[in-house]
Amino acid sequence: MTDSILSNSSIVAAYREKSPLSAELAGQAAQSFPSGVTHDSRYLQPYGLYIDRAEGAHKWDVDGNEYVDYFGGHGALLLGHNHPQVLAAMHSAIDAGTHFGASHALELRWAQAVQKMVPCAERVRFTSSGTEATLLALRLARAHTGKNKIIHFSTHFHGWQDHVTSGYSSHFDGAPTTGVLPGVAEQSILLAPGDIDAVAAALSEGDVAAIILEPTGATFGLVPVYPDHLAALRELTSQHDTLLVFDEVVTGFRVSPGGAQAALGVIPDLATFAKILAGGLPGGAVVGRKDVLDLLDFEAKVRQGREKIAHQGTFNANPASAAAGTAALNIIATTDACNKANAYAAALRTGLNEVIEAAGVAWAAYGTYSGFHVFTNTRKRPITPSEFNPSEYDFEELKANSPELITKLRLAMLLNGVDITGWPGGTVSAAHDEDDLKKTLDAFRDSLVMLKNEGEL
Repeated sequence: MTDSILSNSSIVAAYREKSPLSAELAGQAAQSFPSGVTHDSRYLQPYGLYIDRAEGAHKWDVDGNEYVDYFGGHGALLLGHNHPQVLAAMHSAIDAGTHFGASHALELRWAQAVQKMVPCAERVRFTSSGTEATLLALRLARAHTGKNKIIHFSTHFHGWQDHVTSGYSSHFDGAPTTGVLPGVAEQSILLAPGDIDAVAAALSEGDVAAIILEPTGATFGLVPVYPDHLAALRELTSQHDTLLVFDEVVTGFRVSPGGAQAALGVIPDLATFAKILAGGLPGGAVVGRKDVLDLLDFEAKVRQGREKIAHQGTFNANPASAAAGTAALNIIATTDACNKANAYAAALRTGLNEVIEAAGVAWAAYGTYSGFHVFTNTRKRPITPSEFNPSEYDFEELKANSPELITKLRLAMLLNGVDITGWPGGTVSAAHDEDDLKKTLDAFRDSLVMLKNEGEL
């Protein structure tokens, strides 16, 4: 996308007019951060918004503009922004001290909450992020099985650790991404999502320590995975002494209180969590079979005569994260938060498709649980939005978008008071209500008109 294309857009011009303070801060940020951002998905041309505060399902930028929020803290805020019980727990913990350099009761309560909710969680090890959790899970798998390779799937995201960077958004041939050693990439087998025959063939060659995947599919079901595929993976990994690892960083405590594994009835050997786990603060975890996590255990090392995996982390189970996470998980376990978010998202997807059909646009909204995705149909197939079936499309087509179109769609939605992700789509919280639904559908309808006026549709 070129600057001239942006400069000729009435949508971009209106966005600049509406957000001058964000523009000013973005200009300063460009002198401190690469591309002016601290997370790749926050990159937006001509600049991203700077947010001043948030509450429930809404947030306000530094220029005072209000937005219905579907970024949701990158999916971390199932309960919405600033849930009072979570905030109270967080403040209480911070008042007592932010770091003890020692064990504390809050970390134990946090782990116990996870164990009560997650079927596979015989043991828990906390980390500071989802990337750290998946890195540790794969190291555990290699050490436990004595095998070297892992299987992962194109478009599935498991953080920015070296073993799984190829095939997420590029390098679909499995070649190492920039900065990753070729020898590391060679130990990762990248397969097309949903290809169970390819999985069976790879396992039959041996030396596969683990299969890791997002259990509802890449980007929370943007490229869906179906329960029968998970069941087949469970059977195959059991047959080949390979660990099945569910990356539940997004799905954990969102699909259901027990995550995707509880909802779908397929129990992995290991699972990784972050986002909702820590109630809106930094925090991740690896959970799973005791015999596997015993590789982190000092006493088990002596009993078994095996080398222990060293695992440090200054902010593992930080008291504030532990308090916020425990409060959030207890709310999720004892209320209908998951069902409420799932039901809202279903209504939103239906409403979006009605808007798309009325506008005569060959797009479709789809998704499962509390997520939604907008298929922009770059190949211009004749489709009926309400009858769209993503299983009939490969991952390349489902993820294909015009960067210019998506940028303008996001900016148009922001101009109309709604913040969506760059998929395009978003995650829903239990704080979204009927007024938010109406505002979102009105914003989408108006945004399509704006795109038509610019010749994008």
